[in-house]
Amino acid sequence: MDRYLLRYFLAIVETGNFSRAAARENVAQPTLSAGVAKLEAQLGARLFDRTNRRVHLTEAGGRFLTHARRIEHEFNLAQAAVSGARQADTLRAAVLSTIPTALVEQAVAGVGEERLELLEGTEREVLNLLDRRRVDVALTVLRPAAERFEPERLMEEGYGLALPAGHRLAGAASLKGEDLANEVMMVRRHCEALADTSRYFLERNVRPAFSYRGANDDRVLGLVRAGLGITVMPDCYGEAGVARVPLEGFTPRRTLALCYAEPAARYRTSGLVQAAREVFAA
Repeated sequence: MDRYLLRYFLAIVETGNFSRAAARENVAQPTLSAGVAKLEAQLGARLFDRTNRRVHLTEAGGRFLTHARRIEHEFNLAQAAVSGARQADTLRAAVLSTIPTALVEQAVAGVGEERLELLEGTEREVLNLLDRRRVDVALTVLRPAAERFEPERLMEEGYGLALPAGHRLAGAASLKGEDLANEVMMVRRHCEALADTSRYFLERNVRPAFSYRGANDDRVLGLVRAGLGITVMPDCYGEAGVARVPLEGFTPRRTLALCYAEPAARYRTSGLVQAAREVFAA
């Protein structure tokens, strides 16, 4: 069985569809589809149920997934041991893109002399980097999919409104969704609570106009300050010129954690990990 077939299979599982998997593996979608067909022929079982929007693992695919991840993990360990391409004192870390740059900057500043390679991504991308042993440690949100990476909880926080400091509602002790019916809002595309946010406003019959949809949260925060609109953000976001106001009845929370590749003990004493504990202390 060729390794590239395993990579195609894992890419589909981790991205959720064939087109994104093909883009991640840098191949044309027909090539990836042909590879999956070849893998299914070798195994004598169908691995995916396909729909217009997503693909789902079959029962056989679910059983194969455990072995595929183990094989890929062992291959990466062997490759790293033989190649010696990375210096032993370089820590590879991934950071969730919805964590403020200011906090990441504080953690990196506390690293000292430790050599660091830093990557960034969405929740799915960060866990994929850990799965593939592309990073040693990740700072991300803690949800069931991350439990297998020996997580170390750092802090828990909720979400609230971010408004320009000069906004007419900026001084409120709290606001209801109905209070925002006439407000212009911005969408944070990578927000872990995006579905909860949409449901919250729809249940209150609030359908605001949108001035911006973006994946860069620091840019969204800057546009809030500039007066382009308001948005819902984790509580850890804040800077001069931006008011933070609680949103009544909006209850989602997130836990930030450090997740480790094996062996976890090797990375728990690194400079970045110790600095992150101080910056993100609960």
